[in-house]
Amino acid sequence: MRIDIVTVLPAMIEGFIHESILARAQKKGLVEIHLHNLRDYSNDKWRRVDDYPYGGFAGMVMQCEPIDRCISSLKDAREYDEVIFTSPDGEQFNQHVANDLSLKQNIIILCGHYKGIDHRIREHLITREISIGDYVLTGGELAAAVMADAIVRVVPGVIGDEQSALSDCFQDDILSAPVYTRPADYNGWKVPEILLSGNEALIKQWEIDQAMERTRRLRPDLLKD
Repeated sequence: MRIDIVTVLPAMIEGFIHESILARAQKKGLVEIHLHNLRDYSNDKWRRVDDYPYGGFAGMVMQCEPIDRCISSLKDAREYDEVIFTSPDGEQFNQHVANDLSLKQNIIILCGHYKGIDHRIREHLITREISIGDYVLTGGELAAAVMADAIVRVVPGVIGDEQSALSDCFQDDILSAPVYTRPADYNGWKVPEILLSGNEALIKQWEIDQAMERTRRLRPDLLKD
């Protein structure tokens, strides 16, 4: 899998993609993540990629030309399954979206910035708009990093224990059950006896019951359907 991230602030993501799971995935050759500085595609001598909006609206808008030039350059080299724009008004990013995108071969993530991008880019080049939440960030770099992490960790082979990824929160639209480790008794805080019983059937039922209880209490919206 290959992920190309287009941004005006590549340094903001550089360290992130070379740590932990993302670094491991790239070292294994399972994933490629490339950062592209949008300013490299500007013809302006100051490398500007934004301008004032028509109509006298407040803020600055990312221009068509550098974005088109960057995406066209990437598409000349390979085909892409999705060209994603990080936008607060896009579809909500969740585990199902991450799972779907992990099956793609090549994707581009365009990080929004300033007041937004020229709408013609959204009309003609973007195939999918995704939001990580109902709030506004300074730019889409953090959203792109979140998406890349969630996508890559479910790519087959990235995590050694694939069952661990499959049992994460939200994979079945429910939260995970509580987890514990040694010691079994710490300052009087005890691990539930059932987890020490060795009875796999009872432990599995406990896990299901606890997951459902936590979901009802903490995220009842997940159970609406």
